[in-house]
Amino acid sequence: MRKYIENARRQLAECIQCPPGNVIFTSSATEAANQALSPVVRVSGRETRVSRLYVSAVEHPCILSGGRFAADNIETVPVLETGIVDLARLEQALARHDASSGAPMVAVMLANNETGVIQPISEVREIVRRHEGFLVVDAVQGLGKIDTSMEELGADFVLLSAHKVGGPQGAGALVLGSESIVPAPLLRGGGQEGFNRAGTENTAAITGFGVAVERLPRAETNEKISAIRDSIEDGLRTISNAKGEQTGKPVFFGQNSDRLPNTTCFAVSGIKAETALISLDLAGIAASSGSACSSGKVRKSHVLAAMGVSSELASCALRISLGPESRMEDAARFLDAWRDIVRLCSREEIPMAV
Repeated sequence: MRKYIENARRQLAECIQCPPGNVIFTSSATEAANQALSPVVRVSGRETRVSRLYVSAVEHPCILSGGRFAADNIETVPVLETGIVDLARLEQALARHDASSGAPMVAVMLANNETGVIQPISEVREIVRRHEGFLVVDAVQGLGKIDTSMEELGADFVLLSAHKVGGPQGAGALVLGSESIVPAPLLRGGGQEGFNRAGTENTAAITGFGVAVERLPRAETNEKISAIRDSIEDGLRTISNAKGEQTGKPVFFGQNSDRLPNTTCFAVSGIKAETALISLDLAGIAASSGSACSSGKVRKSHVLAAMGVSSELASCALRISLGPESRMEDAARFLDAWRDIVRLCSREEIPMAV
């Protein structure tokens, strides 16, 4: 069974351009995050104290929870209304960091799972390096959509997940920027994963992870997906401007920032997310009101709140995600369903608030 795990390790390493030995397989990206967010990091075999964790306000909950850091040692860095981390505030936070107590650790995701906004990781990296800190990058959403090579990211620790790229659930990875910089193990016991992650590996899931990364979409496929996303947004604007409609114009969150090609997060004032989701479901269309990690729960997004979006508008927010199999016909079907929703809301045949 070992050969299947090592083959998957090689496949993932080739995909993100790093030595295979830098890939530590875990059960999920959440587990990888909890391992990476460690107050103790081994640097060239010597333990280094990390005294404070700085996280952007739009991170995934597994990052916001702080891993193994005490709550008092976690600081949230705000984002701009564009969804981009406030680099000036990050610089200020690290400038006042007490280096005598230990090094700082900064966690900023590559791309947001709700809005698709892509963070300026290279600029974040420069700030972190200037203050001799460690950088953790959640690249789960970016893998297969934008450049996630270790050279491009330049992070100390990168988090990945199999099922977000079409692989099976039950496999994730913590990728090291350098084999000489390793967080203290989260799970101790056996010598699996080079003594970095004890416990019998999930061979089937890890094997599937390797197969999935070899089948990631090509650049031209992502360009096609981006065109479909743009057609949806154009269609939403057109429908909102139709004569006689009473709903507001669509607001696209993060539209002035670089975004993933497959994601649009929008809201139309007057059409609550609950109302829209029910109607879309009846039309056979799957959508969400936020992160897939909160599917089935309609609640205000912490991401939109961090971007300064009002509670009223956030309650109308929907996320549409596309994939390699998406077609323009799917976009047209969604827009037809949305047009019906707007007409019903405009005629007040269904409640505009729940």
